[in-house]
Amino acid sequence: MNQCIFSGSYPAEDVVFLLKDISNLIVEQDNEFRENAIQSGIHYSEMLPIEYTPSKEYMDIFYNTLEGSKIKLASLVSVLSHKIIEARGKNIVLVSLARAGTPIGILIKRYIQFKYDITIPHYSISIIRDKGIDKNALAHILQNHPCAEIQFIDGWTGKGVIQHTLTKACKEIYKDFNINLNPNLAVLSDPAHCTLIYGTREDFLIPSACLNSTVSGLVSRTVLNDNYISSDDFHGTKFYSELKSSDVSNFYIDEICNCFNKIDENYLSELLTSQNTSEIAADIEFNGEHLNCKGLRDIESIKNKFNIDNINLIKPGIGETTRVLLRRIPWKILVDSFDNPNLLHIFKLAEEKHIPVEIYSDMCYSSCGIIKSSHAEL
Repeated sequence: MNQCIFSGSYPAEDVVFLLKDISNLIVEQDNEFRENAIQSGIHYSEMLPIEYTPSKEYMDIFYNTLEGSKIKLASLVSVLSHKIIEARGKNIVLVSLARAGTPIGILIKRYIQFKYDITIPHYSISIIRDKGIDKNALAHILQNHPCAEIQFIDGWTGKGVIQHTLTKACKEIYKDFNINLNPNLAVLSDPAHCTLIYGTREDFLIPSACLNSTVSGLVSRTVLNDNYISSDDFHGTKFYSELKSSDVSNFYIDEICNCFNKIDENYLSELLTSQNTSEIAADIEFNGEHLNCKGLRDIESIKNKFNIDNINLIKPGIGETTRVLLRRIPWKILVDSFDNPNLLHIFKLAEEKHIPVEIYSDMCYSSCGIIKSSHAEL
């Protein structure tokens, strides 16, 4: 079995990545090549984008957003951690979904240590749209923690695709191995209204959405390609050792953790009281192969209104909109209001790249990025 167990640029006590290192095997592709390949039918997980030293534009957004939101982020980590402990107990293993879930998983692990004085194992594994979860990585966790409950963690929700993929994967694992895994994904922000465990449903910019590997332990997004990954391997990743001088992964974690003792307990109590679980559950339906949630219904409306033939060209939420503007080839940006203070960086980036921005208020997101089709004019 060719597997790699490592922690990227994080301390080993923060996280263990259950991923295969394919750094010397895979050749990265530029955005234009990948965009054409993806829209021609090649799955995104078979390729990796080229990752560069982050530009000043990237870093300014990251640092400014982090400075302005780190106490809020610490508070939301506290809310999320409290909900996880309340729902699942303390005999748990945190399993974050690489890579956006990894920083959030570390923050939850650190907060639980801070608040409850218990050390909970934390792994980061791969889950891929249309392909499913890494069952070899799950088997490793189950073998090493047979009596613990698994809590899956991600950063935020967009269309709810990862929650759908996770729910489907858990059903398959129960059917094939008679192992019952709880598919309720825990996320810091759930603007899609498709998870039961969340810190907030506000659509705001989580600073780690601004960057790639340099805020995620210097690991790439995960890869599932038969050229590099055999049936008994973990899913693959590249470790960007050449970007060490730009790495802010641990800085990001420490800045937020340093705010744990500044959290307003009265605010937390009010926040937890205001989030009604019965209302949350009413938003989510999973019947057979299909997830139905408010976010996905709003995306279907956008798809129909703008005659978009591929729902994967629609990237909802502030985090995903930011990524579209920084990493993809955008067609247009939809926003709920030109006065939304959370969107200042969106307006700035769109202006610099000459991307049209228009009001579209009939959605549960603050913004939505639409990628330009490479095959036809939208």
